[in-house]
Order: sequence, then C-alpha cells, then structure tokens
Amino acid sequence: MLFRSVQDFGNAFSTFAAQNYGAGQQARLRDGMRTATAMSAGFSLAASVLVVVLARPLLQIFIPASQTEVLACGVQYLRIEGAFYVGIGCLFLLYGFYRAIDWPAMSLVLTVISLGTRVALAYLLAGPVGPAGIWLAIPIGWFLADVFGYGVYFRLRRGRGKAV
Repeated sequence: MLFRSVQDFGNAFSTFAAQNYGAGQQARLRDGMRTATAMSAGFSLAASVLVVVLARPLLQIFIPASQTEVLACGVQYLRIEGAFYVGIGCLFLLYGFYRAIDWPAMSLVLTVISLGTRVALAYLLAGPVGPAGIWLAIPIGWFLADVFGYGVYFRLRRGRGKAV
C-alpha cells in the first residue's frame, strides 16, 4: 500500500511539474517541488511510524504466530526498511519530476543507482551482517539515489543545466 501511494503521489506530481515546466512557470515548479517533497516525506514518515510500531501485528495477518522464526525475520525486515520509507517516497517524487521536465533518462539513472546499490550491498552485507545487512541495503540504495537526484535538481536550479 505504501509503495502504491507514494508512486501515485510521484505520478500526480509529474503532471503538475510537466504543466508548470511547459508553461515556463519556474517559480511555481520550485515551490511545488518543495511542497511535494515535504508532503511525501510527511506521509512516508507517518507510514514508517505505523509499520515500525505495528510490524508484528501486520505480519500476523499473513503468518501464523506459531511461525516464530519467520515472524522474527519479517519483523526485523519491516522495522529496518519501514523506518526509512521517506527514501522511497522522495525517490518516486524524483522519478516523476525528471519525467516531467522531459529528462526520462534520469529516472533510469536513479533506478540503476538505487537497485545497483541494493544488490551490491545485499551481497556484501549478507555474510558478515546476516539478514539485517540485506534489509539495510534497501534504504541505503534509496537514499543514495535521492542524494544524487536532488543534487542534480539543485544543480539545474542554479543554472548549470536546463532551467527548472
């Protein structure tokens, strides 16, 4: 549910951003990016709190209480990944933004950074850290892609590329 919600938020923002970009409304686009980031982060933080607090009851909808090892692993996963949902919320927003300004290749770059980091770190951390290392690889990938995506956005805003 969370991923669908933030993905749809990113898609809606993409429409807003494309209209304002096309109309040359750069100030409105900048304000929209700031507001959309705050809204996405706020929603994602609220979802994080719920998932972290309710990890076990949520899993018990699908997994019987007798499956203690499965539940323990699932709770660990939800609490680690769930604590960082703001990363995926912002990433979906960035995907929408870059599609809107007619730069869809940037969405691909962000996906490669996010997914590539997740796969590499999961492989590297699985042995020494165990499953928690795999779960940590996911939000680390989101945040690295976010840092890169917002870095490019701020560089564009300073006039070193397309005007946004």
